[in-house]
Amino acid sequence: MLDVFSNIRLLDLLDISIVAFIIYRIILLIKGTRAVQMLLGLAVILVVYLASRVGDLHTLNWFLSNFLSSIILVIVVIFQNDIRRALMHVGRNPFFGGMTYREESEVIDELVKASVALGNRKIGALIAVERETGINDILESGVQINARVTSELIRAVFMPNSPIHDGALVIQQGQLSMAGCFLPLSQSSDISKALGTRHRAAIGLTELADAIAIIVSEETGKISVAVNGGITRNLDATSLKKVLGRLLEPRKAKPKPKSSKKKG
Repeated sequence: MLDVFSNIRLLDLLDISIVAFIIYRIILLIKGTRAVQMLLGLAVILVVYLASRVGDLHTLNWFLSNFLSSIILVIVVIFQNDIRRALMHVGRNPFFGGMTYREESEVIDELVKASVALGNRKIGALIAVERETGINDILESGVQINARVTSELIRAVFMPNSPIHDGALVIQQGQLSMAGCFLPLSQSSDISKALGTRHRAAIGLTELADAIAIIVSEETGKISVAVNGGITRNLDATSLKKVLGRLLEPRKAKPKPKSSKKKG
């Protein structure tokens, strides 16, 4: 037993650690998405392939072996959006930039206040919030705003008489950057037929980018949040603030070390 451990080099441990870290990051990336179901499907195919070899099912084994020989291409096609999101993490940007914890918390409070006010009046809204990766390449058209996030301004954008109320309001680096933007619609067949265009656009954005979207239904006034291609519906002020706080993670300021004074 000691001979086995003595033959392990430091580079081998480093190699294993890097592979384990990559697998761990992949699991975190696909956690809570439909990619998990797809991976389970691929695992079932692999088990059937091994069973066909053991049971001498030559035709089935030939078919599955040809399928698995192109597994890399299959994975790239199936998980293209997740792979795109993972690669974009390399150049991540913090959502809040250089803002203080108080300013970060105020942004979340203003988003909650505006969403609840719009929901109470049954005014439809779609707010796209950029997180760690840029979404400029996904956005279509839009009017530049570049203003501080306030509940009043958000509500003004989505008023029915506003010329830009139909599109999405975009928040980048903790600032209102653009309004009236069109987002790509999700093509998923899993989306409930009860959800409208705003919800489908919100899910479509989060399928392509590491972003979140807040949706206020024009019909019911209900508030939803989309992230990673999924959607959480029927949120009130408390639950919305909790969800946004978890997804945006404002950074608490570290307490300053106390300076010790010498007694004279």
